[in-house]
Amino acid sequence: MTLRIQPSAQVDESAQLGDGTTVWDLAQIREQATLGSGCIIGRGAYVGPGVRIGDNVKLQNYALVYEPAVLGDGVFVGPAAVLTNDHYPRSVDPGGRLKRGEDWTAVAVEVAEGASLGARSVCVAPVRVGRWALVAAGAVVTRDVPDFALVAGVPARRIGWVGRAGVRLTPLDGESGSWLCPETGAVYQEKDGELLEPGV
Repeated sequence: MTLRIQPSAQVDESAQLGDGTTVWDLAQIREQATLGSGCIIGRGAYVGPGVRIGDNVKLQNYALVYEPAVLGDGVFVGPAAVLTNDHYPRSVDPGGRLKRGEDWTAVAVEVAEGASLGARSVCVAPVRVGRWALVAAGAVVTRDVPDFALVAGVPARRIGWVGRAGVRLTPLDGESGSWLCPETGAVYQEKDGELLEPGV
């Protein structure tokens, strides 16, 4: 595998990109950002300074990932999704002076392994999206999302569970707290508001 960067993309020389990663037209990857192998950075996507991205991550067109976000392996970020970094955003300070980078403290969005963020969803930092969770298109995430949770709405709330395949789980007949993946046949167990994978 080889690194592929389109001529119109802007990749800072201090950024580290893994083998097999592709950066499409007009994407921007800022200084000290780290991307794993096999990533796809879509047209017009933005990766902020120092952002850390794992292997096999897809940022779809115009996704915006602001520092100091951390994305695990296999994360999907849909078109025009936004990961914010300022809990109290202001252009100016109380005295009316333009704020600079040193005038505020950036806070992170963390997206764990295998999780997916739907098109035009927004994650308001600081927040964590759990492993293999699914954030619906247009949702606004303002609090942590559990592993395997399906969340939707403004603000986002859990409306179900998904498995590793991303398909909504269905209750297993006659077994309280058991959830079936119709795609893979895997059975998950719900306990104390968390979903546990088979064999865990």
